[in-house]
Amino acid sequence: MAGLINIGLTGILGHQAALNTTGNNITNANTPGYSRQEVQFETQAAQRTGAGSVGTGVNVTNIRRMANEFLTQQVREDTTLFGEQETLNSELSRLDNLLGGESTGLSNALNNFFASLQNAAEDPASLPQRQLVLSEAQQVVNRFEALNQEFIQQRESVKTQMQQGAKDANTLLKSIAELNNAISESPGLAQGREPNELLDKRDEKLRELSELVNIRVTQAEGSQVNVSLRNGQSLVVGDRAAQLGTRDNSADPTTLEFTLTTGGRTLNVDDQINGGKLGGLRRFESEGLRPAFDELGRVAIALSDTVNHQHEIGMDLEGDLGGLFFSDINSKAAQQGRVIANANNGAPRNAQLAVEIVDSSELPAGSWSLEFGGDGRNFELVDRATGEVVNQGRLPDPVQSEISMPGFNIRVEDGTFNAGDKFLIQPTRQAAANIDLKVDREEDLAFASPVRAEGADGNIGDATINQGKMLNVRDPFTNSLLSNFRQDGQLDPPLNIEFSEDSGQLFYTITDAKTGDPFPPVDPPTDPPPEYLFDPSASKKLFSEDPREENYFGFQFEISGNPRPGDSFNINYNTNGVSDNRNAEFLAALGTKNTLNSGSQSFAEGYAGLVEDIGVKTRQSQLDKDAGQTLLEQSSNQRESVSGVNLDEEAGRLIQYQAAYNASAQVMSVAQDLFNTLLQSFR
Repeated sequence: MAGLINIGLTGILGHQAALNTTGNNITNANTPGYSRQEVQFETQAAQRTGAGSVGTGVNVTNIRRMANEFLTQQVREDTTLFGEQETLNSELSRLDNLLGGESTGLSNALNNFFASLQNAAEDPASLPQRQLVLSEAQQVVNRFEALNQEFIQQRESVKTQMQQGAKDANTLLKSIAELNNAISESPGLAQGREPNELLDKRDEKLRELSELVNIRVTQAEGSQVNVSLRNGQSLVVGDRAAQLGTRDNSADPTTLEFTLTTGGRTLNVDDQINGGKLGGLRRFESEGLRPAFDELGRVAIALSDTVNHQHEIGMDLEGDLGGLFFSDINSKAAQQGRVIANANNGAPRNAQLAVEIVDSSELPAGSWSLEFGGDGRNFELVDRATGEVVNQGRLPDPVQSEISMPGFNIRVEDGTFNAGDKFLIQPTRQAAANIDLKVDREEDLAFASPVRAEGADGNIGDATINQGKMLNVRDPFTNSLLSNFRQDGQLDPPLNIEFSEDSGQLFYTITDAKTGDPFPPVDPPTDPPPEYLFDPSASKKLFSEDPREENYFGFQFEISGNPRPGDSFNINYNTNGVSDNRNAEFLAALGTKNTLNSGSQSFAEGYAGLVEDIGVKTRQSQLDKDAGQTLLEQSSNQRESVSGVNLDEEAGRLIQYQAAYNASAQVMSVAQDLFNTLLQSFR
């Protein structure tokens, strides 16, 4: 009887454990990271008898955790991929909406500005039209500054997310290390009885960590795991966790870099953070935000440079030469602000460098790292986007020199350079923040051309002279005013062009209209003045357009028709030319003129290129996000097929175990009845 009672008892206890396990599965069906558990039964050792072996009941040998490490790892990897793409898409979408919006973008402001110039060209003396030009120009400045400020806010948001992500990662790393310790110390581990709940919690923490960064998980002794970055840098070893952190980037203090502190040492692991949310933030910064800063700045520089140049060669309503329209792109502060010394540079840190924009039409958008090696004189200029060396050489002694690049020069002005010193070169990064409107009054808008020409009343040929084209009022090599424009409100001297014939060929002379002396002056003086051949079949331009030649005066005129000997033309300052709209027309034409990318893009097209580039990246990231989500759903479903709780299945098991429990209780009841019957037989 005792044997039968014991058999029933083991059945009751075993199936009670099975019912408890099934109930636990059901109640944890929606618990994140929970793995279904299953009771494993084993028959007890049989009792030997002369008639054979008689069973003695059942034992619960283990409560098994239904988990597949391969599927768990696949979920982690797909979680990392999706986390990266989701973050990248979110940030790019925000940037795309900003740049492409009608009210937030730059396109409308540019179009309205150049339209106002075209309207003003129709009535150049109208003060209301001039005021509209100033208003629309200020709107352009405001849009540049607003976009730049939005970029800064998004950059600060990215930095905040990086800092919070590092804190969240540290919390998870600490929890994983503590769970490692708790698992290794759990009773029964040596007999293969694992602490299922602790293992589930650790796997869930690892999954949450994989949302932040790409990790590698390896098994260690005592059912512990070691966690590292994908390149092998340890994050968790046993019960010890490293500390992830952020600090100002040594190369660019406006951004952050990731650090890892372990064993009292702090390492820069910025290049090793990839995948997950943190990797997505780093990708957005390098692939979206940084190019947007640079490209927007490039458009700002090109707009300022070309409009300034055209405005400076015009004449305002009061008869003075035009000044700067927008801020000077090569002010001392602007040139020095384009260079940032690396925080890790060696003493004495007295290097003086500047970046000068020499040709805005050739200027690329980007940033470069100027790196010194050897004895501190050898240098390499590295494109940060591609990592390629685009220029290299050796500084002279003394160090004053220029490193030439398309569109800009890096001026090495003074200082001491050490091997390992680095400097961040950003020709366009701050330009959108620095653009400003310099014209204060309507009268200061230079819509007229400062020179005009007319033929003498006694000319007998049918030749006419056009109204000319201004080239410059400044020497491009010294940036000082050309000698003939140094007197306010006049051309000094006015010029006379007179034609003569010699041996059947037509020549012309250029003289000072007031004195009759050759211009430019000839040393020693000659009489008659130097003559220039006039070939009616060739170009009929009168002057040189090369600043290095003596026949260069900063403007160009052309004669059409056939002049006769004795014909003359006078070129003088455009005094009282308030109704002249020639320079206004040229300013308005800049709206559609190709001034970017070596003369292949207009301002609007340059900005549209930025919008398109960010739009393409946004759409690609959306596709990648959708694909990543599909992969994550597939791997999660595969894991759920093994580890997930199926409520219908568990309900069936409840009935099965309940029936077995009741049957085991019935065995005990039968044993009790037999025992009572036996007792009754002895009464």
